[in-house]
Amino acid sequence: MSDYDLIVRNGIWFDGTGAAARTADIGIKDGEVVEVSSRPLDATDDTEVIDATGKWVMPGFVDVHTHYDVEMLVAPALTESLRHGVTTTIIGNCSLTTILASNVECADIFSRVEAVPREIVIDTLDSRRTWSTPAEYAKAVDNLHLGPNVAAFLGQSDLRIHVMGMDRAVDDKAKPTDAELDRMIAILEDALDTGFLGMSATTNWIDKLDGDLYRSRSLPTTFVKRREFRALNAVLRERDRILQSTPEISLTPNVPKFFLAAGGRLRRKRLKVSLLAAADSKAYPPIIYFMLYGAPIINRLLNGEFKWQHLPVPFTVYADGIDLVVFEEFGSGAAALDIKDQVERNELLQSEDYRRWFRRDYENKFSPKIWHRNLYDATVVASPDHTHVGKSFGQLADERGIHPVDAFLDLVVEHGREIRWRTTIANHRPKYLDKLAANKSVHMGFGDAGAHLRNMAFYNYHLRLLERVKSAQGKRKPFLTLERAVHRLTGELADWYNLDAGHLRVGDRADIVIVDPEGLDQEVHGLAEQEVPEYGGLRRMVNRNDRAVAATIVNGRVVYRDGEFADGVGTDWGPGRFLAAGKKVRGAR
Repeated sequence: MSDYDLIVRNGIWFDGTGAAARTADIGIKDGEVVEVSSRPLDATDDTEVIDATGKWVMPGFVDVHTHYDVEMLVAPALTESLRHGVTTTIIGNCSLTTILASNVECADIFSRVEAVPREIVIDTLDSRRTWSTPAEYAKAVDNLHLGPNVAAFLGQSDLRIHVMGMDRAVDDKAKPTDAELDRMIAILEDALDTGFLGMSATTNWIDKLDGDLYRSRSLPTTFVKRREFRALNAVLRERDRILQSTPEISLTPNVPKFFLAAGGRLRRKRLKVSLLAAADSKAYPPIIYFMLYGAPIINRLLNGEFKWQHLPVPFTVYADGIDLVVFEEFGSGAAALDIKDQVERNELLQSEDYRRWFRRDYENKFSPKIWHRNLYDATVVASPDHTHVGKSFGQLADERGIHPVDAFLDLVVEHGREIRWRTTIANHRPKYLDKLAANKSVHMGFGDAGAHLRNMAFYNYHLRLLERVKSAQGKRKPFLTLERAVHRLTGELADWYNLDAGHLRVGDRADIVIVDPEGLDQEVHGLAEQEVPEYGGLRRMVNRNDRAVAATIVNGRVVYRDGEFADGVGTDWGPGRFLAAGKKVRGAR
């Protein structure tokens, strides 16, 4: 065969299975790999050729945890993922979708949890929404000019509101009637028939509603009781689909119920469970041993199919003032975030009674936490007063002779969102970061692309892991082979999620990233900011390492090459497709 649409020439080819890499030409026709050859393939005048000599040619990366549900409607190219080699994204995580509930209700469950302005979510849905069922939604997504492919979960908060109404969905005393539970099951079945991956949920009570009527109540799925949990899981188990969720932040966490749900006992089938998140926590350092060894042992004992999601880089977050989700985890922090009006919020922050409350929360060693609550480990990166920059709030407190909490609150009152700071919450010890990346009960993920736009940027975590692997090999201290690392970021995920993605063999989708190993250096760990015109000029945190990815190819079409996006991608055309679970998806719409 010589009439290829595209040839990737002389690259170091990884097929996504973990097999040894080798130099090869890859021939592509009609969005599919039709030949992999150790000899040069013949090109015609109409064949596009990419010289990949010295570069790594691998399946496009799979990003299993994104919140692009809103962004893809107004900017479907999803360029922040394409430029880093991501060719398949999964949306609908954490119980949050925009399919069934009203536009305002969808905004109320989405905006505060994922830190995307509520008015933007409402305006986007008001102007773009044409669907009211999972099947209509899948068709609408497939008709977008998508850059990468998109697969989806059905969000249980969205489902619960639609069936029970918001008032009952967030009432701890309310339970679905038999008829309501039957309706939930029917809608879930319809979603699975359409190709949804499964259902997403959260039991984390710090995830709060936005809006006015039910503001600051926890998300609907935090109120789900055993009967509802088991009934919906039974559907997922029977269909071999996935439950994605988040455990309760508590001194008595509910992780065991997810292990039990995942287990296959007697004649019961196993349930695939994907839980957030395996991390080396600063707040609870010893928990790393449970993260590393708990799941493998319990999976073996219960014949389970439990997987942690893991972000394979340091979990560093940024905040403008007090606007950061970790403050939701203790009473005084949540009380401040409950108040939308800045003047009213400042009045609270200046109150001595409030400050005593905040200091008690800050110093409480026994309350459950994600944030380590150490203001000596929280560094100012921007301030109207340049003398603050580079110092921790603890240092600034020492200079003023006051408690760190008072220094923090004083600066928030004085400068509001103009005082910007950062801290690393987890994954700060390279030794354990390497161990988690190699752990078989861990999946690479939890980048949260499309969410927390001012707080974090992990769009390129796949490249950052490859840089770490390359660097470790250079130091002769490997923790993963390069082939295994590629497999963990591509084929391993696609196979578990049952997606037509993640592999690069004859007959596979031509979703490809070409990585220049010379560009895998410290630049991939840097951060930048970029305006989002579709979000009213909001500046988001992004990653910029254009030397690392030479080209991104989706469905056989080059969408990004040498730092430039293809003309019109996302506006006039887009090669990405809605990927239905268990189905082969080929060609243009």
